[in-house]
Amino acid sequence: MKFLIPLIMLFVGSGAGIGAGLFLKPEPEPVESAEEEAALKEGEDAAVSEEIKAPESSDEADPTMQYVKLSNQFVIPVVSDNKIASMVVVSLNVEVPAGKDQIIYDTEPKIRDAFLRVLFDFANIGGFDGAFTDNNNLDVLRRNLREIAQKTMGSDTINDVLISDIARQDY
Repeated sequence: MKFLIPLIMLFVGSGAGIGAGLFLKPEPEPVESAEEEAALKEGEDAAVSEEIKAPESSDEADPTMQYVKLSNQFVIPVVSDNKIASMVVVSLNVEVPAGKDQIIYDTEPKIRDAFLRVLFDFANIGGFDGAFTDNNNLDVLRRNLREIAQKTMGSDTINDVLISDIARQDY
C-alpha cells in the first residue's frame, strides 16, 4: 500500500502535465508557399535598398572617419572595503581618420594599457558606483579616454573614443 499511493500520484501528475501541455500548445503558424515568400523577400529587399539610397536624417557619418572596435572588452573591478564589490565590463571603439585603422591594430596593447589606467582611476574615484550610466558620468569617462588616447597616439590619429557597451555585475 505504501508504494501504491506514490505510483498513483506519479500517473496523475504525468497525465495532468500532458493534458496541460496539449491544452496550452500554441497554434502552428500557417505555412506560406515558396512563391509568396519570394515575393515578400523581394519587397523587403526593395525597401532596404531604398533606405540605403536615401537616408532618413541629414546627420550622415563622416566618410573621412572610420570606427575601430578594440578586440577585447575591458574588465574593471570595483573595490569597496578592500573587497571586490562588482565588476564592470566596457567595450570601446575608436574613431580614426579613414585608412589609419591598421595603426590602431598595431599599437592596440599600448592603447589598451592607457585605457585601463583611465578606467581603473575612474573606478577608484567612484565613477562606477550608483548610477554609473548617467550621461554626466559617461561624458567625463569619454573625455578622459579621448584625452589619453590622443596623448598616446596623437590627435591626428584618434578623433574620439566611443563606449559601445557597458555593464556592471554586483557581488
